[in-house]
Amino acid sequence: MKCALIIPAWVPDEIFSSKTAGSQINYWQPLGTLYVASSLIQAGHEVRFFNGAFMSQAAILLAVEEFRPEFVGLYSTTFGWPKAKQTARDLKTRHGHLFIAVGGPYPIAMQEKCLEDCEAIDATVTGEGELTVPEMVARLASCQSLAGVAGVVYRDQDAIRKNPTRPLITDLDALPPPARELLGDADHYIPPPATYKRRPVAVLITSRGCNRRCLYCFQIDKSRKSGIRYRSVANVMAEIELILSQGYKEIKFIDDTLAADYDRAMEIARQIKARGLDFSWFASACVNQVDKPLLQAFKDAGCWAVLFGAESGVQKDLNTIRKGITLAQIRLAVKAAKEVGLTVYTPFLFGIPGQTFADGLQSIEFACELDPDIANFHAITPFPGTELYDNIEKYGTMSTNLQDFSYQGAAFVPYSMTREQIAELRQIAFRRFYSRPRFLARRLLKIRTGNDLRAALYGLRSMFWLWAKSGVFRRS
Repeated sequence: MKCALIIPAWVPDEIFSSKTAGSQINYWQPLGTLYVASSLIQAGHEVRFFNGAFMSQAAILLAVEEFRPEFVGLYSTTFGWPKAKQTARDLKTRHGHLFIAVGGPYPIAMQEKCLEDCEAIDATVTGEGELTVPEMVARLASCQSLAGVAGVVYRDQDAIRKNPTRPLITDLDALPPPARELLGDADHYIPPPATYKRRPVAVLITSRGCNRRCLYCFQIDKSRKSGIRYRSVANVMAEIELILSQGYKEIKFIDDTLAADYDRAMEIARQIKARGLDFSWFASACVNQVDKPLLQAFKDAGCWAVLFGAESGVQKDLNTIRKGITLAQIRLAVKAAKEVGLTVYTPFLFGIPGQTFADGLQSIEFACELDPDIANFHAITPFPGTELYDNIEKYGTMSTNLQDFSYQGAAFVPYSMTREQIAELRQIAFRRFYSRPRFLARRLLKIRTGNDLRAALYGLRSMFWLWAKSGVFRRS
């Protein structure tokens, strides 16, 4: 069966401020979609991938017209839901025979509401898609009903039927690697400037799920009963070697924390070094799961940067979001990473429930005290399916405009702050952190490559607008 997997068209200015987009924009390899693609290919189907990050809506519609698929899978975030609906309607108008299913974070959270919201959509995938989508397509190919296909909500004439939930995949090693061959030009897929060293960059995930219960984090396993599901080290190494054989020079590990299993993380680093694999890499880790020996092992194996989710410089805010860490642990982790020579990246959140404007200013001072190489300052977002979203009345107010549901727009406002204050804190934070003489001198001294220079120039442009114009992060 011919299957088209689509990310609807979008442009950076819809997410980022036009004044700072050059420093913030990123184009991730969409691993979830690529895993579904590889599972469909393994099942014998012909698959094409159309990415709206690099294609207009008109171009996507033309590509579908030329390919003439029988099944379309649309990926959607919360922010992207209006575009997904429009794409579904445009496709159904032109190709009435098409079966259109949606998946991704927003459909997983909203489930049957997606079908109620858009008459052109035939089904919603309510969890991981690697087993569900091939089973669904096999039923469609043989003209059978979708009744009983676990993990699917579907339209049955005028009725909407909800099948049982599909259990989470426990044997991740059994899945084929993501179908990166469908991406086209790998150089299109780059993280934000200053967050990579070598191109092209691949993303890789070695585990799924999380055993933490942060207030704002979306997980398919809302109860956290399944905890973290790990791929074996051997399976991870096989994918790393496959990625390198495809010409990639850098890998970004996108696990929530690569260090959740300390011994496993150490073994991955040792294996990379022992095999003499030539690539640079970037990972995220929780500050209370690392120490200097592990970070040194990362560095020795080619890791150049580590992200620690600091989130706040006020302990009560960390407690509110149930981060499970302390300011002292953040300081120790950042210090250890610097001492072994890793670049350190720390994101922070504004708009945490109960956070005041003064608390936000204190977080900015904490960021400057930590002095990481890169800091980012986001607005906390109540994505559907999170505890923050499910209990919004307890914590504050929520925007009804889905375009606010990125870390850039203040979709959530706590009772203790205003939307304007959140935008103002973000602007103050970027100004204060990136205008420090110490930071500027260090950044200039680190310029070695064309990419370093490009990142610096984008940063200077963003900084100009942050100082020259007020309200850079305020959305109309």
